[in-house]
Amino acid sequence: MDVVFTRTGERRYGVTVTGPGLRPRGMNPAPGYDDHIPHDLVHYVVEAELKLSAGLYGRAAEGGGSFRLQGDMPGRRERSRLQRRAKKREAHLRRRDHAGSADMARSERLAAVCDAVWRKRRAAAQGVERPPWVVPPEIPAEDRQAVERIVARLDEIAALWSTLNVGDSLTFTWPNATPVR
Repeated sequence: MDVVFTRTGERRYGVTVTGPGLRPRGMNPAPGYDDHIPHDLVHYVVEAELKLSAGLYGRAAEGGGSFRLQGDMPGRRERSRLQRRAKKREAHLRRRDHAGSADMARSERLAAVCDAVWRKRRAAAQGVERPPWVVPPEIPAEDRQAVERIVARLDEIAALWSTLNVGDSLTFTWPNATPVR
């Protein structure tokens, strides 16, 4: 599955997922635009680096998730059939989460932690001091190596994202955290 992050406006971006046997789906606008690295791109990097198969993008690869169909819309009957299939897949993925996978919760937690750590380091590198009431997030010992690896990857990808013009994209092949174009 390819995951394409496109800068769609001065302060907007969209995400499109495509793959064999999958109709193009996406979100435009996607939540959490940032000039340096948008929210869903942080999620992608976390899930790809940790190979989380039941997070947002693992679900999308299986035809589930919250991405909406794009392109020519099928007729009402076909659209209803596709929506039923997507709901069934999503229900299966939720059951898997409740059966012990918990990838979605881990993705949410680590995306928040990695984003905060990355922004704190970036600000410090630029000589910007944080107010004393902004405290760094607690990082459990078992996640420290993963957070370091993810933050290093965010540095690389943020450098690419911040140079995109409106209409330009970064494309990743799931579950690889290195852009293919």
